Amino acid sequence: MDECVYFTRRVKPQVVAWVFREKCPKCKKELMSKPTGPNGKVKIRAKEYVCPACGHTMEKQAYEDTLTANIAYTCPKCNTSGEIQIPFKRKKVKILYEEEGKEKTADALQFSCTCGQKINVTKKMK
Repeated sequence: MDECVYFTRRVKPQVVAWVFREKCPKCKKELMSKPTGPNGKVKIRAKEYVCPACGHTMEKQAYEDTLTANIAYTCPKCNTSGEIQIPFKRKKVKILYEEEGKEKTADALQFSCTCGQKINVTKKMK
């Protein structure tokens, strides 16, 4: 888990998604990470990533756009299991909430199964 920027396991649809951290583009020695505070804890709400070796910083959005998401899934339509790698870029998608009967917009990683079914891995909503 220390090597991941993002990890999620979802039941509906059955999906496991993870995104590995990548090495610093400047020195290529250490993995980029969020900065740490004076007490040694990681600042989880930081807006940038920092290389612990050379101190190179990148904006959060710019760094995350260069990453690749690895996804293992089972299609809800055809029950095919598969794995796919897609760019870690979230899109705005409309999702119907059955409890409320309303459509809401959410950020999601979207990919297609071999049968053509679009599968969304949505960002957790509050």
